[in-house]
Amino acid sequence: MKLIGITGKTGTGKSTIATTLAQKLDGQYVDIDKIGHQATSDPIIAKKLCNVFGNELLDSNGIINRKKLGNIVFSDTDKMQILTDITWEYMEQELDRILLQKQQYFIFDWALLPKVKFWDMCNIKILVTSDDTVRKERILERDHISLEYLEKRESATLDYSKLAFDFIFDNDYTNESIDTFIETTYKNIMNITNGNN
Repeated sequence: MKLIGITGKTGTGKSTIATTLAQKLDGQYVDIDKIGHQATSDPIIAKKLCNVFGNELLDSNGIINRKKLGNIVFSDTDKMQILTDITWEYMEQELDRILLQKQQYFIFDWALLPKVKFWDMCNIKILVTSDDTVRKERILERDHISLEYLEKRESATLDYSKLAFDFIFDNDYTNESIDTFIETTYKNIMNITNGNN
């Protein structure tokens, strides 16, 4: 089993890289953000979050509104840590369960991946970067959020040390550059897997 970790700021296109590479490797793509969303939908976790942050987190259907939650935690590191403490056990157990499956390659995709135990388990670590101005424009269009909300969300992102990565891709969002990076990375992974590197 080989674990490939792909990280980078939101909007860099890391999920495109991760899903494309997973297809190329015939591996399992894992969107850790999605597991985080599942965690906040869990009734027990939702109740804990409401006990801490208030019932105003709930929408009209009694489900956690993630934008409301984001407005609370993104600009406050202490509150972000509380959110992590409440949701991480669920997420960790789900990721441990996934890794028990019979699969040669797992591709983990998450902006906060370097902060958790699975980062040290990664055989290959990939950072996706891009021009900040273009990246933010893409996020605003994709997520239909305000610039103010985006800036709050940005304050919770990590600073990545490029020395920690095996491969770094500066994404210009063209199919040609993405295809080239995927092909080159695939060949390198095959070399590493086969013990030729």
